[in-house]
This record gives sequence, C-alpha cells and structure tokens, in this order.
Amino acid sequence: MGNYSAVTEFLLVGLSQYPELQNFLFVLCLIMYKIILLGNSLLIIISILDPRLHTPMYFFLGNLSFLDICYTSSTIPPMLIIFMSERKSISFLGCALQMVISLGLGSTECILLAVMAYDRYVAICNPLRYPIIMNRVLYIHLAVCSWTIGYMTSLVQTVMTMVLPFCGNNVIDHLTCEILALLKLVCSDISMNVLIMAVGSIILLVIPLLLISVSYIFILSSILRINSAEGRKKAFSTCSAHLTVVILFYGSALFMYTKPKSKNTKVSDEIIGLSYGVITPMLNPIIYSLRNKEVKEAVKKILKRYLHLTKI
Repeated sequence: MGNYSAVTEFLLVGLSQYPELQNFLFVLCLIMYKIILLGNSLLIIISILDPRLHTPMYFFLGNLSFLDICYTSSTIPPMLIIFMSERKSISFLGCALQMVISLGLGSTECILLAVMAYDRYVAICNPLRYPIIMNRVLYIHLAVCSWTIGYMTSLVQTVMTMVLPFCGNNVIDHLTCEILALLKLVCSDISMNVLIMAVGSIILLVIPLLLISVSYIFILSSILRINSAEGRKKAFSTCSAHLTVVILFYGSALFMYTKPKSKNTKVSDEIIGLSYGVITPMLNPIIYSLRNKEVKEAVKKILKRYLHLTKI
C-alpha cells in the first residue's frame, strides 16, 4: 500500500460542462419530484382509506410507492442542490449514506416486483386458494424479506467500497454517488468488490427476473385456458399494470447496464440514468391508477366523500 491522502468529500461533476442543460434539468426534475411525491402519496392514502383495497396486492403496491418516495428523496434533492451550487461537493459520510439508501431501495424494488408477480400468479392460477395461500402472515413476511435482503446487500457493498483507499482522488464523474463511478477512484485491488457485485446482481436481478418470467408464463397459460373473452380480459387486467411496471423497470436497467459504453455516449448515459431514477417512480402510480378499475372507484368514492363534507 502506498501513501494516500484521506478523502473527506467528493466532487460530483456529472454534466458540469453543460450549465444550460443543468438549469433545464433542475426545473424538470423539480416538477417531476413533486409529481412523484403527490402521486405515490395519494396511492398510499387511497389504499389505506378504502377497505376494499386491504389486500396483498395493494399492500405490496403501497410498499412500492413508499419505496419510490424514499428513493427519489435520497437522490433528487441533493442533485438539485448540486445543479445550483458552484462547488458541487458532498461529504464522505453523505456520499456513503446516499449510496446505501439508493442502492438498498433499488435492490428492494427488484425483489418486491418478483414478490408481486408471485402474488398475481397465485391470484390467477389458484383463485380459490388465494386467501389461504396469501394470508396476512405470509405477505407481511415477504415484504419484510424484500426490504431486509435489499438493504443487507446494499450495506455490504457500500461498506466494502467506502473502506478502500481513494488516494486523494475525489472527483466523481456522475450526478450521484453511484457505486460503479466511485470504484473508478479506488487505487487498490477491487476484484473482491467486483465478485460481490456479480453475486449481488444474480441475487437481485437475474433470479427475480427469472421468477417473474416463470410466473407470467403460468399466468398467460391460465388466461388462455379461460373460455370467455370477458373472463380473459378481466384476468389479464389484474396483472397488466404490474407487467407494465416490470417492463419499464427492468427494460431501463438492462438498457443502462448492458449496452456498450463509450466516451461519445457518456452524456446520454447520464441523462438516461437520471430519467431511469426519476421517470419510473413518477409513472408507477399513474400506471396503476389508469389501468386499475378498483383504484379508480376508490378515488371517486373518496372524492365524493370529500365533496360531501365540504358542502356540509
């Protein structure tokens, strides 16, 4: 080990060479962040207030909405400050905290989407046994396991990264404290970190995506065996919103991390990464509201009750 200076802060210089673009992104991200807070908060409130939505599906959906609020709150407000600050810095502890929170929430969402796919599989393929299989104890345990596995994986990766020597190099060419960007600053062997990340990717990406795919193969097979067109339409509508979110989430992730990298696409990569962390959480409540009859009816019921109280 050679001598190195202790790093007390990091400089986030992503897109700093395009100040006009940063000003535009500041306004855009601020508007989208407000939509995220409003949309996901309303979805959580609706699922709590309406007794008809006290089901495993909406319990998981509430977890997903809460997760999206926390994820964007850990990245967007600091990023807005960075956009408007001349010195675009974040403390060492702040960087570690942002990394463990955002990475943990992203990891949890991967597992939670697989759990939601299993819930839809049981509801469509075993409708008569659904209340017995997806009982309160099971779906609460599934949610707790999703959060625990996601954050344990995130904590291990974050600690193993932050204990490495940075040799005084503290310039992160990214908009947030992203683990891959941070590992580029390390001046020691990172083979163990790469191995842990590979194992984490299998646990958090490959296995959940495989479980989701298998679940929807069985779901599609069950739907095609339904005789009436109305019955097939009703069965598919119960999982279409979740399937849309899965395609949006995993499609963005696979596009970001599997396409070839080059210096010429660096700016577009950062913008796509930014939209991946902002657009998906914003669209989730919109998708579930527009594609779900129960949510629409719950919204109408709550609005009627509110208007009736205001008249009184």
